[in-house]
Amino acid sequence: MLSLIHFYGYNIPPFANVNKFSPLKSKTRAFGIFASNKSHIYLANMEQERDQERSMDISLKDLSKQLEEFAKVRNWEKYHSPRNLLLAMVGEVGELSEIFQWRGEVDKGLPNWEESDKEHLGEELSDVLLYLIRLADICGIDLGDAAAKKILKNSIKYPEPKIKREFI
Repeated sequence: MLSLIHFYGYNIPPFANVNKFSPLKSKTRAFGIFASNKSHIYLANMEQERDQERSMDISLKDLSKQLEEFAKVRNWEKYHSPRNLLLAMVGEVGELSEIFQWRGEVDKGLPNWEESDKEHLGEELSDVLLYLIRLADICGIDLGDAAAKKILKNSIKYPEPKIKREFI
């Protein structure tokens, strides 16, 4: 009997409804890694629309559980101390900074960027986010709760001005 792959709320039999396999670098709309070899990671093309993909929000808690399992099956838990995770995250922030280093100011939405540059940016942002989530988890911090409290604290510290002015 085949075991189901649980991915973003879907129970998918391995290789079910797979029309073709495409290398990760192609413009495939996919929901999961279904096969890999040493040179490529293949994604199952589930032919879902981009809007449907975006509507499947994943929670910080879900990401935290996935990261915990990822580390556990690789026996990496012993390396995931707060210090090590923080230093790894700082390294990723450095890689993120390099993307912007010589570009000057950029417009919102990055309209003049190549798609490959945007994809690279997304990867580096994800690296930072994933290390941050793992660090919070290891430190026993509910990151979603802490962020919500911080937004509230900032709204009290910086109240909405009674007279709206434009700041330069």
